Amino acid sequence: MASVGPSAASTQPALPSGPAVFKTIPYAFILPEIVCGTWVWILVAATSVSLPLLQGWVMYVSLTSCLISLLLLLSYLLGFHRNSENWKVLDSLYHGTTAILYMSAAVLQANATINSEFGTNAPLNYQLNCAASFFAFLTTFLYILHAFSIYYQ
Repeated sequence: MASVGPSAASTQPALPSGPAVFKTIPYAFILPEIVCGTWVWILVAATSVSLPLLQGWVMYVSLTSCLISLLLLLSYLLGFHRNSENWKVLDSLYHGTTAILYMSAAVLQANATINSEFGTNAPLNYQLNCAASFFAFLTTFLYILHAFSIYYQ
């Protein structure tokens, strides 16, 4: 005899696809993550890099995260997930890992900001590095919000 109760799939909310991605939390965080992450690598690229190893890591994390988040957004918009639960796990793991990597990059960018306060062309580099640090921490916060929202959903 078949069970009459609701299946496990019906109790889970459906993954959005198409324009509904922009209206559903936590998937609505993807676009601001991409925009803020893009500002991070644009601002870091605009400075004269005094610490190439530190700011190289910031560039790597911000550019890679931006591209992977863009691919993830496109996959949600085009409906590649086909409402599979594996996509929620993938999304949660990606955003959790990226939040940790972005936190390390934001701290290194803040260190580069402090070091750029004095030197050649100091006022302009300091202002650009301050803005990059702000957007790096903001992007970190967005990735953390996204990861926890999926986890608690």
